[in-house]
Amino acid sequence: MKALWITRYGGPEVLQVREAPDPLPGRGEVRVRVRAAGLNFAEVMARMGMYPDAPKAPCVVGYEAAGVVDALGEGAEGPVPGTRVIVLARFGAHADTLCVQAAHVFPMPDAMGFEEAAAIPVNYLTAWHMLMRVAALRAGEKVLVHMAAGGVGIAVLQLCRTVPDVEVFGTASASKHAVLREEGCAHPVDYRMQDYAQEVRRLTDGQGVDIVLDPLGGRDWRKGYRLLRPAGRLVAYGFANLASGPRRNLLHAARAMAGIPLFAPLTLMTDNRSVAGVHMGRLWRETELLRAEMDALLTLWREGRIRPRVDCAVPFDRAADAHRRIQDRANVGKVVLVP
Repeated sequence: MKALWITRYGGPEVLQVREAPDPLPGRGEVRVRVRAAGLNFAEVMARMGMYPDAPKAPCVVGYEAAGVVDALGEGAEGPVPGTRVIVLARFGAHADTLCVQAAHVFPMPDAMGFEEAAAIPVNYLTAWHMLMRVAALRAGEKVLVHMAAGGVGIAVLQLCRTVPDVEVFGTASASKHAVLREEGCAHPVDYRMQDYAQEVRRLTDGQGVDIVLDPLGGRDWRKGYRLLRPAGRLVAYGFANLASGPRRNLLHAARAMAGIPLFAPLTLMTDNRSVAGVHMGRLWRETELLRAEMDALLTLWREGRIRPRVDCAVPFDRAADAHRRIQDRANVGKVVLVP
């Protein structure tokens, strides 16, 4: 087995490809030969030592993959060997061989490629869960999504198109605005050149938006909350502002943490606003919920209503370049690793 290891916390140079014996599937597990694995900001933060859910370094991370089943453990009823599958993993997916519970494996549609399949689980499940379950997106609402050209951002834009008359505002650098418009973003906002809160207020005649999806954290959560209309919903799903460079900077992180607002219940009542959090990794045991949401996404894919945008597919031995691309926010869509 070949796997991508975080050998210690630090910059992209700490990544290393290592060989090991192939794992054997345990009871109820299937073994998958991985053809592509998704890379997310969470794994970049894990490399820096700033993602508390990740295993301690040295470790292999990775939440998602696509490949071919080649063995079943005792008691596993399928999918049968030879089946092309999408995999949800509780870390360990950045490897060419992976053992997971059969309940976390989904047969791929015949027309779907491995790289596209690896781009679905984390990004689209996160987007679906935030929009459809937590925020309960309704026709005619206004949505602000940050990092709109990233994997989750593109998924949000595509899912918003499945609900009538939703108006989307998305923050991204100016070079990515054409892609955002292609994906249905009515109002791309260049966060580097504009105060996005002022621009959103201008575009909405001071009314604000119904939903804010925020992976930034800290002071941006406060700004997003203040942009909400009555009955508006702020959904926090990341803390990208903790990272200031390729390595951990504890002083910067402390400053970002100090900017976290306090949302008191009485204030929420008075303002008629809601604040929610989404952490898909903490829903790992909610198998029925995850399977229902994944089935809904695969149905939308078969109908042609969602299509992951793969930014690039990078070999394991160049994974440092992939980490840099995400951390520099240079990607448009999903970065995928291939063994």
